[in-house]
Amino acid sequence: SIASMDMGLLLQDDVFVDFFNTFLNLPIFGQTPIYISGMGRWYLWPELPSPLDPSPAALLAWLEKHRLPQFCKSNLCLHLVLCQKLLGFIRSGEAAELLNWQSADQWLLERCISGSHGMRHFRAFVQGTAGEELIDFWLITERLLGLDESDGSQRDLFLSLIHRLRATHLREGSSVITLCTTIVGSLPKAKHIQSISTRREILSKMQEQALFMIQSYWLPKFFMHCKMGMEEDKSCQPLLQEYQKRLSQASWQEPPGLSEPFPMMHIKRTQGVSGPYCSPKAKAEIWALVKEGRDTQELKMATFQVKPERQPGPAGSTEELCLDKDTLGSIPQQSEHPANTAFGGNRGVTFPGRPQSSAEQDLENLCKEKIFSDLIPSASLAQLPSLKKPVETLDFLPWALSAEACAGRPFRDFLQCQNRSMETHLLDLWHDLEEFLPVVLDSSRENSFFLRHLIGEKICKTYLEEDSIEKLPLETRTLVSLWNHLICGEFSPWIFRAQKEICKLLCCLYEEFLADDDRTFLQFMAPGSDVPMPKVPGHAAGRREHFHLSQRMNQSLKLSQALHGTRSLEGISSKHWQLLAARDPQKGGSIQAEMKLLLGSTGKGSTGEVKEQTQCWGAGHSISSPVSDLPIKEKKSKSPARSPRSRKGKARPEKVT
Repeated sequence: SIASMDMGLLLQDDVFVDFFNTFLNLPIFGQTPIYISGMGRWYLWPELPSPLDPSPAALLAWLEKHRLPQFCKSNLCLHLVLCQKLLGFIRSGEAAELLNWQSADQWLLERCISGSHGMRHFRAFVQGTAGEELIDFWLITERLLGLDESDGSQRDLFLSLIHRLRATHLREGSSVITLCTTIVGSLPKAKHIQSISTRREILSKMQEQALFMIQSYWLPKFFMHCKMGMEEDKSCQPLLQEYQKRLSQASWQEPPGLSEPFPMMHIKRTQGVSGPYCSPKAKAEIWALVKEGRDTQELKMATFQVKPERQPGPAGSTEELCLDKDTLGSIPQQSEHPANTAFGGNRGVTFPGRPQSSAEQDLENLCKEKIFSDLIPSASLAQLPSLKKPVETLDFLPWALSAEACAGRPFRDFLQCQNRSMETHLLDLWHDLEEFLPVVLDSSRENSFFLRHLIGEKICKTYLEEDSIEKLPLETRTLVSLWNHLICGEFSPWIFRAQKEICKLLCCLYEEFLADDDRTFLQFMAPGSDVPMPKVPGHAAGRREHFHLSQRMNQSLKLSQALHGTRSLEGISSKHWQLLAARDPQKGGSIQAEMKLLLGSTGKGSTGEVKEQTQCWGAGHSISSPVSDLPIKEKKSKSPARSPRSRKGKARPEKVT
C-alpha cells in the first residue's frame, strides 16, 4: 500500500518522513537527499551544478520511481508499518477505554515511540523479554505474508523466512507458540499441507495475536518506563511540563498553529557547486576525510568475548575480539557485556592463550583492516587534517555494502538486471556472512544458538558444497576454512578474508551502479543533459561539510542496523532520553536528533556554530545561509544556539563566527 501511494501525500506524514530520511541517507546510494518537513525543504547531496534548476516535482517523481520501491523492501519499512499500527492503537478509543489513558497520556506515548528512534528505544526496552520475540515474529511474518510464493524470484526468500520461523519462533516452548496455542494446535501438520492460503491464514492469525499482546501489554509497560526515565533526566523537563499542562486540561485541543497548511516544497540552492555531477567522486572525498581523520585521534577499542555456545554440550574455547564501538558494518555493539567496559590500546583481533602461526597473524591483520576500514571518526573538526591521499572505491565499499542490507538490496537488483549471476551469488554470500557475525558474536541474543547454526548451515549448503566451491572465484583455502568453522556454527576470522576477496571482485560493478544511479537522477532532474555537465566556478564543499555528511550517513547506518539486527541494540541509557528531547519531527526527526547530540559532544575545540542545515544535512551549501539549531560548541561563546525558524517556515540570518 505504501508503494502505491503518491509521494507528495506520504511526505505529509512526519512518521513516514522520519523513516524515509533514515533510509535515504544510507551510504549505499549515490544521491542522498534529506527532507525537512517543517520548512518543506529538500537538501540534495551531491548538489547539482549551478546551471541546472531542479524542480520539486521532478525530485518527487525520481523518489517515487527509484527510492520508494527499495524502501518498501527494507526492514525500515517493516518498522514503519509496525509503528503506524502501534500509533493507531494508542490513538484509538479502545486503548483509552482498556488502559484508562487520557489524551495527554496518548500524546506523550506518541512522542516516545514515533519514528525510527522511537522504535529503536521500544525494541531496546523489550530486549531479552518475550516482547522481543513477539516483535521479531511480527516483523518476519509481515515480510513473509507480503511475498508471492509462486514467484520464482521471491521463492528463495520466502523459504528462508519459513525456515527461520520454524527454527526460532515456531519451535516448542517459544513465547509465540505459548501465546498462540489455540491457533496453532494443528501447526505441526500445517508444515506439510499444500494449501498456501491455510498456512497464510494460520500465520496471519498468529501475527494478529502477537500484535495485540504487544499493544495491550508491552506498550503500557513502555509508557511507564518512559515516564519514570523522563522524570530523572533534565533534558526531558520541557516535555514533562507540556504533558502536565495537557493533563490539567481535560478537553485539550491542539493549538491552531499546528493545523497550518504545509509549506510549499522547494529544493535548497546555494551559490553553486563546481565540477560535473559525480556521486562516486563525492563519496571518495568524504571517505578520504574519514580515513585521514581516523589516524589523528585515539581510537577507543571495546573488547568482546566470542563464545561459541556448544549447547547442549561443554562450552567451547573463548576468543577475544577488540572492536571499536562505532564500527560500521555489522560488527555488533555489546554495551551490556561486562567486557565491553574495558577499553585498551590493542587495536585488532587477538587470540590470547595460544601461539600464533604466520597464517593466523595474517588473519589478525585482515580483521584489523576490516574493522578500521569501516570507522567513522567522532573527533572535533579542529583535529581533522587536509585531504592528502586519493581514495579508491574499494576503501569505502564495505561501508556501502553494510548499508545495502538495510536499504532493500538495490545493488543486488542492479546486478540481476545486468545478468551478473556469479556476482549476485558473491554478494549474497557477503551478506549472509555479515548476518552471521552479530549472531555468533553475541550469545545473549534471542535464539542465538539456533540462529547461528541455521545461518552457518545455510551458508555451507548454498555456497560451500564441493560443486559450489569450484564455481566461486575465491581462494580455495578461504572457502575450506569457512566450511570448517561455519558448519559447526563457530566464528572464524576467515569471514573477513572472504568478504575482502568479494569486495575486490565487486568493486568495479559498484562503480557502475553509482554511475547508473547518477544517470537516472540526472534524467529526472535535468532531462536532455546526456553529456557531462561542464565545470563551472562555484562553492566547493569543505572539510566541515564533508565531516557532517559522513556523520549523517554514519548515524543513519547505525540506526538502520540496530533495527535490522546486524548491530546489537544498546541498553537503555541517558542518551535515549536526550534523543527523545532533541527529536523534532518537523526538523529532520531521528537523524536531526542524532546530529544535534553528536555535534554538541564532539564540537569542543572548533570555532563558530553550525549555522546552516547544510552543515549537517548536506555539502555544498553556503555557510552564510539561514541557520539551523544544530550547534557546535565554541570555547569562548557561552550563548546558546537559537532556532532560526518560526512556525511559518521563515528564517532569520545570524552571524557566523
